[in-house]
Amino acid sequence: MIACGALVREIRAVSSANDLEFLDVHYLPAPLHNRPEHIGSELEQALDQHLTDDHDRILIGYADCGTGRGLDRLIEQRRAEGLDIDRLPGDHCYEFFTGPDFAALHADELGTFFLTDYLARHFDQLIWQTFKFDQHPELIEMVFANYTRLVYLAQTDDAATRTELEAKARSAAERLGLSFELHTTGLTPFTEAVVELTRK
Repeated sequence: MIACGALVREIRAVSSANDLEFLDVHYLPAPLHNRPEHIGSELEQALDQHLTDDHDRILIGYADCGTGRGLDRLIEQRRAEGLDIDRLPGDHCYEFFTGPDFAALHADELGTFFLTDYLARHFDQLIWQTFKFDQHPELIEMVFANYTRLVYLAQTDDAATRTELEAKARSAAERLGLSFELHTTGLTPFTEAVVELTRK
C-alpha cells in the first residue's frame, strides 16, 4: 500500500486489529495534503520504485484528495499496463472516517473546514505556519472568507488523547474565527474500507 502520511496511526491500528500485517505500507509526505497537485507525480514515482519489489497488488491509501480525478487516471493507465491496482473509495480523505455520512455533513454547511485527528494534532505546522498566519494574521480573513465552521472528526477512542485533540481543534476554530462542532467517527468506516480493499 502506498498511502498518505497523515494516515500512519490509523493504518497501523487497522492492520494490527485485523491481521493485515502482510501489508507492506509506504507513506508519502503528509504535507501533500496541502498540495494535491503534487500527489499524482509523487505517487507515480513511488509506484515505479515499488514495482521492482515482489508484490501481488498495489493498494492506494488516498481518496481523490483534490487531484481532479488525476489518481483515477493514473490507476486506469497502470491497469491498462497489467498492474493489479486499486484505491480507497471517496473524493475526500474525510470520507474514510465518516463513511457515506460525509456528503450530508458537507452539504449541511458548505463553508466547513474539517480536521481529523492528524490535522488537529499538527494544525500549527500544516495550516497556521504553512499559510503564514503566524506572520500575517490578516491573511486569515482572506483564506477563510467563505468558511463559517470547523468540524473536528474524532477517530481516537482514547479519552486522554481525545481531550487533548479536541482542545487543539477548539483552539484552531477560535483562531480562525469559526464555530466549532465535534463529530465522533471512530475507526469503523475506515476499517471497513481498508479491509474491503485488501480482500477484493
